[in-house]
Amino acid sequence: MSLNALKKNVFLKAQQVVPQHRLSRLVGKLAASEHPVVKTVVIEAFRKQYGIDLSIAEHSQSTAYKSFNDFFTRALKSGVREIDPNPKAVVSPADGAISQLGKIVAGDIFQAKGQSFSVDNLIGDPQLAAPFKEGQFATVYLSPRDYHRVHMPYSGRLTETLYIPGELFSVNQVTAENVPGLFARNERMVCLFDTDVGRMAVVLVGAMIVAGIETVATGKVKPTGRLEIQKHDLQLNKGDELGRFYLGSTAIVLFEPNKMQWDDALAANSVVEMGKAMGQLV
Repeated sequence: MSLNALKKNVFLKAQQVVPQHRLSRLVGKLAASEHPVVKTVVIEAFRKQYGIDLSIAEHSQSTAYKSFNDFFTRALKSGVREIDPNPKAVVSPADGAISQLGKIVAGDIFQAKGQSFSVDNLIGDPQLAAPFKEGQFATVYLSPRDYHRVHMPYSGRLTETLYIPGELFSVNQVTAENVPGLFARNERMVCLFDTDVGRMAVVLVGAMIVAGIETVATGKVKPTGRLEIQKHDLQLNKGDELGRFYLGSTAIVLFEPNKMQWDDALAANSVVEMGKAMGQLV
């Protein structure tokens, strides 16, 4: 076995044995600390490690943030991200990179080489998932250095949110290729919409040491260990903020079949920016 293969195996085994939720809660407490020394040390270490560009942030000085969470969910300067004005454009919900995108085939969403997961499992309710079978999906990965607010890819009326408890595997290429059903196993918040072209879903997927998920409709999620479904009637326009991550992860966008098509130039690992077109209505 090569050294790289050994490292990968150790990493995957560690995902299964570490206390995922306990570790995430511990990190969450540290991230929420407003102690001036603690928050400054953590912010500066993180900023240097990942090369965070604060010149595009609303507050360009790290000392302006009251906690690491405040820093991590920082707003951008007005005008930094323009929303594509084309009424037929479907835009990226976040800054990040495409993990995968394409057609949902026989109810399955492609995850990575040799791995897929069902839309039923992702949504958590077969009836609510039914409109998306044979539809389109795009999975956008947000790296630690990215802007971590999630925005509307297309205008719609929020009708339901589903908090789905789950595991907290790290989300990266190694786990995507080796953890079956990764995105349908991790803790997540499913947001369902009525749009003028049918149903749309945006799924915010948690990961290891993600200290929380928040949406504009529910506030910050308080994990209860059980499925929670809420009804809503909230209109959100393309580009409006939908939610945010307190550390890491992934947003998955779903549309019904024959309603839209992703840009042919996009593929796995393509870099995307919030507000830029990823596809068009058909």
